[in-house]
Formats: sequence, structure tokens, C-alpha cells
Amino acid sequence: MQFDSIPAGRVWPLPPIILHPFADPDGPDQLVESSRAHLMLEGLLPNGELTAEELQRRFLSGRLTEIRMLFYVGKDLERWVEQCVELVERDEVLRASGASAGSFMKLLIDHAPKNVREKLARWGVADYRSIFRRALGLNAVFAECPTFESLTPAFVRYYYRYADHLYNCRLQTEEHAELPAAQFPFDLFASGEYSRLLEREWEEI
Repeated sequence: MQFDSIPAGRVWPLPPIILHPFADPDGPDQLVESSRAHLMLEGLLPNGELTAEELQRRFLSGRLTEIRMLFYVGKDLERWVEQCVELVERDEVLRASGASAGSFMKLLIDHAPKNVREKLARWGVADYRSIFRRALGLNAVFAECPTFESLTPAFVRYYYRYADHLYNCRLQTEEHAELPAAQFPFDLFASGEYSRLLEREWEEI
């Protein structure tokens, strides 16, 4: 399908991405235990009195926590993509350009603005591209946050490979135009940070 090109010089500010905290107080401890269990299974740490079955359980429990965290990140990213698609639906130029959900996923993963990259770096997120890619991939198949009972051990162990392929599949099954990053700026906030920003704006009205 032939799409119209994006007019040079025009800018479409996009909605901000709002990321909510992962509400699982045991999450960090499970991730640490999972990493230690993995090292023990590989023979890089002594396993003490723990059996192979217990080490596998701890390892997979941490993997599931990672899946759940990515699922909720994906929910926030999906909400942002939907808001961007709503912008396209209201704009004749963007509709003619072929901009779609895939366009904004690619924009986020491959061409996130400098302000977004710098904020993620300050938060200690080194490989945001993998995180966002896998979060969007998992949300392509899960309508609800998955549980152990709904997943096979093999999927839990290697979920990141499946998630990468799921993201690629999403892009390959939908036509989407490449968007010039400079013409589609956006920002990223933690939910609490964004709430405080709105409060300050309301106080100035």
C-alpha cells in the first residue's frame, strides 16, 4: 500500500507515557533469589541444603515475577499506543500517512527521544529497548496477568525469547509507516511524578 509522506516541518506532540509501579512487595526479593538459584544450578555457587527441585522452583518463581512486571509495563505502553492511534484517527494527514500502532511501537523502541532515553538512564534502566519490546510482545497474547498455572515451565524459563518473537510478529502482521522521530516528540513519567506535575499545573490556574 502506498502511503503519503509526512509533511516536513510540522510537529505532532504525542501524549506522555505514564508508567505505574509494580505493586508486588516480594518482587525484588524473588528476583534476587532467582538469580542466586540460577547460579547454584549452574554450579557457580554452593547450593547448601537446597535440592535441585527447590532451586528450580526459586528460579522459575523469579522468572514469573519478571513476566508479571513486563506485563504491567506493557499495559502502560499499550495505553500510550492507543492514545497515539486516537490522534491519528482525528488527523487527516496522519491517516493518509499510514501511521498505525506499529509506527508508534517502532518510534518508541528504535527512536525514543533524547529526554526519554536520559530519564530511563537516570532510573537505572540500561536496556529499555529490550524491556519495552518484550512488554509489548507479551501483551500481544495475554489479556490478564499470567500465573504459574497458565504457563509451561519451558515458557517461563525462556519467556524473553518468546516475547522478542511476539513483538516482531506484531510488526510483521500490520502495515505501518516509519515516523520521523523529530516530528513526534513525547515524554515519559512515573505515575507519581506525573500526578505531582498535574497538581502544580492546577494550582497555577
